[in-house]
Amino acid sequence: MASDQPQSSAPDIDSHQGVIPRHVAIIMDGNNRWARKHGLPGEEGHRAGEQAVQTIIRQAATRGVEVLTLFAFSSENWRRPEAEVSHLMALFLKALGGRVDELHGNDVRIRFIGDRRAFSGDLQEGMSEAEEKTAANQRMTVCIAVNYGGQWDIAHAARQLASQVAAGELQPEAITDELLGAHISMADLPLPDLLIRTGGDQRISNFLLWQLAYSELCFSPLLWPDFDAQAFDAALQDYAGRQRRFGRSGEEVASLKGEQ
Repeated sequence: MASDQPQSSAPDIDSHQGVIPRHVAIIMDGNNRWARKHGLPGEEGHRAGEQAVQTIIRQAATRGVEVLTLFAFSSENWRRPEAEVSHLMALFLKALGGRVDELHGNDVRIRFIGDRRAFSGDLQEGMSEAEEKTAANQRMTVCIAVNYGGQWDIAHAARQLASQVAAGELQPEAITDELLGAHISMADLPLPDLLIRTGGDQRISNFLLWQLAYSELCFSPLLWPDFDAQAFDAALQDYAGRQRRFGRSGEEVASLKGEQ
């Protein structure tokens, strides 16, 4: 029988005593369905979804969330119609140009995770400039996952370690979960405490497979453009009522809290 004890890469329970999650990750689902519901073209759904992004960034910063990670464009999204992908890329580039100054003025740092090589030179340059401009900001970090997949992330980390082994710089037996985790995206940031998915589906869709191992999951029936500050607060309230055990029993967790 497999052990229920967390591996050594699991978060330390002592760092998760606050009611506000340090790191919230969101799968923003439902833009197209929102547009169809309102009798609008798909691009209007994506435009409304971009407005929701700004609302949630502001609310997360207000509530004291340290890291907000948003699933903006998955590696599987390239399968969508070419016109929709082109519109998404144009909207993304426009949002970068129009929103970076606002985020920078509010002391928000921007990071991107994923394989950028598939994007245009202009978009890659815009992402790099946004990261450089906001690198010293400390109020909150917004990580935007673009052309990202959890399986890609793990394979990318494995390739880095395999290269070190091939070069004679690393012995295979020295590879641990901690070492692999150090090469996974956002390794320098707190692991996600809470994953929110909008749109009603209850799956993680190849998002942050490594990082979500011990995250709390919250599935909202709201379509992403309808997910507002009140809905975000409701998810935080639900999270605050949960007991995070990381493989321990409820009694052990209560005992540890009592000792603090």
